[in-house]
Amino acid sequence: MVKFICGTKGTGKTKRLIEMANEDIQTGNGNIAFVDVDDNHIFTLDYSVRLINAMEFNIKSIESFYGFLCGTIGMDYDLEKIYVDGIYKIINIDPDQLKRLDEALEEISEKFNTDFYIGLDYTSDQIPEELKGKAEVLEIK
Repeated sequence: MVKFICGTKGTGKTKRLIEMANEDIQTGNGNIAFVDVDDNHIFTLDYSVRLINAMEFNIKSIESFYGFLCGTIGMDYDLEKIYVDGIYKIINIDPDQLKRLDEALEEISEKFNTDFYIGLDYTSDQIPEELKGKAEVLEIK
């Protein structure tokens, strides 16, 4: 399964992803990875959640991001869920690339039984129509 957590800056995407990861590590059976562009959340994530700083891996494109995620799964076959926050800060993810990424991640999600939760700096009208059912859009309160 692939799910997108969307919203503009300040809507709580990061907080939502951290809450979800912390809940899932308590209730799930497998391992969980949290991919971010810095190490700022090392103390807010449960110690059992593996925090990975994407900046350390030279991710420059949607293709290298996909390869990075595949490599992460390859290193840990017990990886149940991967949460991704802030990746839009280092690579451009336009709507066409988002559709291709979704298709590719759905394929490996089914093959390796790993779910993906990806935070995106998208508003509800920027999400491609065919992906709207996979998106949770957060609004500023």
